Amino acid sequence: MSEAPPSPYIVSFAEASDADHVRMGGKCSSLARMIKAGVRVPPGFAVTTDAYVRHLGEGGLAARIAEIIDAISVEKVDDEARDALRVREMIAASATPPDVEAAIRSAYLAMSAGGDLPVAVRSSATAEDMPDASFAGQQDTYLWVVGADEVVDKVKACWASLFNARAISYRAKNNIGATDVLMSVGVQKMVDAYAAGVAMTLDPITGDRTKIVIDSAFGLGEPVVSGEITPDNFAVEKVMMTIAKRRVVEKDFELVADRQARKTVERVIEPERRTLSSLSDAQVLAVAKLAKSLERMMGGPQDVEWAIDRDLPEDDGVVALQSRPETIWSRKPKAAPGSFSTGIEGVLGALLTPINANANKQI
Repeated sequence: MSEAPPSPYIVSFAEASDADHVRMGGKCSSLARMIKAGVRVPPGFAVTTDAYVRHLGEGGLAARIAEIIDAISVEKVDDEARDALRVREMIAASATPPDVEAAIRSAYLAMSAGGDLPVAVRSSATAEDMPDASFAGQQDTYLWVVGADEVVDKVKACWASLFNARAISYRAKNNIGATDVLMSVGVQKMVDAYAAGVAMTLDPITGDRTKIVIDSAFGLGEPVVSGEITPDNFAVEKVMMTIAKRRVVEKDFELVADRQARKTVERVIEPERRTLSSLSDAQVLAVAKLAKSLERMMGGPQDVEWAIDRDLPEDDGVVALQSRPETIWSRKPKAAPGSFSTGIEGVLGALLTPINANANKQI
């Protein structure tokens, strides 16, 4: 990988400093922290919020958008959807400032000398790490993007997704101004996933923090995240790291790469593979180990997206794609001062106390 020239619009995940995180949004700053702590994460870079601000500053675009947003009534759903689409089309139709476009192209070509490396282009809003708001899934992600032209276009599409109707309504209902949220965009080497999914470092149904619950399916993990597919499900005892429960379901399709078409496609799974487990026992425990390590590193329960990378055949191949705070059970009132837990809950209280990230170099 060659080295791209420095730019205020680009920050490499591997080289990001703490001071850079504010310009990288929640998702990208999380990836940078994981890499710094020694977690295996696909390489990539953030297109910073400076690029977004620069783009919206061209030709008075920001003022025109604010005027439309301020006039939206979230109670009038049809009008909101129409005006939200209008804003997104304005952003997509406006030319990317030449210096911003040059920086994005240079950073992508530094990752891909031949200009043909498949990447994921993911939105990373600054509001994603707000403690009292959950922005997960409100902005866009584009998979298997190939070529500098496509990367530039998809970055702009991510900027525009900050103004979809759902996101506008959410910000209005939570008293978050339209201009209070900025957008960074992550450009990351695409994982050719054998299997992928999510891992929660507590039971999402009961809040039980003694369990790590894993949802998994063949192929890329987006159908699992979006709920389009019923995944295999595993529960792992967090202390003993043993599989306590498993449910393997019949899986009809998988999301995979069509390399020739340069896109992802849904592929029907052959009958003999549909009822097989998407993860071996060793892989289940490797995913659980990753999730447990991220919980300790981040200092609280995590919602982790992960994948088994076919390009890493030498071991379990588990890579982290994203880790964000769990936002439901983590907000429950804590025990009163002076109270204490015994048994397994008391053990977990000690085990889950945040540790220095530098002590967590291997996962």
